[in-house]
Amino acid sequence: MTRPRRRARSGGAEIRALAEAAAREAADRRGQEVVLLDLRGLTSATDYFVIVSGESDVQVRAIAARVEERLEHEDVRPWHVEGVRNGRWVLLDYVDFVVHVFHHAARRYYELERLWADAPIESFADEAEPDGKDLPEAVGDRDQAPD
Repeated sequence: MTRPRRRARSGGAEIRALAEAAAREAADRRGQEVVLLDLRGLTSATDYFVIVSGESDVQVRAIAARVEERLEHEDVRPWHVEGVRNGRWVLLDYVDFVVHVFHHAARRYYELERLWADAPIESFADEAEPDGKDLPEAVGDRDQAPD
């Protein structure tokens, strides 16, 4: 039996804030190449994709679990979850936004950013690299030239 898709929240700003919270949590958990794609105006399926990479199946599952726990604190639970057992690509579907946690190889294979290349994109850098060096803060959309 399929459950009807219901919007988790009503306000556009609140939906974006939740998607950003998911992206920040993924970055805080050492997720790599964390991006937020704004799909509004491109599809009616969802408003945002959060895409993140992990270095191992264990890390992919851990990032997904922490994102799910973080959003539960906001009383938001996924409508559907896939891929946890395998750990190559975990999908957390919150209806208004979808979190994709990929193993690096799977992310390169599916190339969602290329598939949705028309979507504005925001990157969320890790707070610090593993050796403790600070990284730059979130970058703007893809139209900005690098410094």
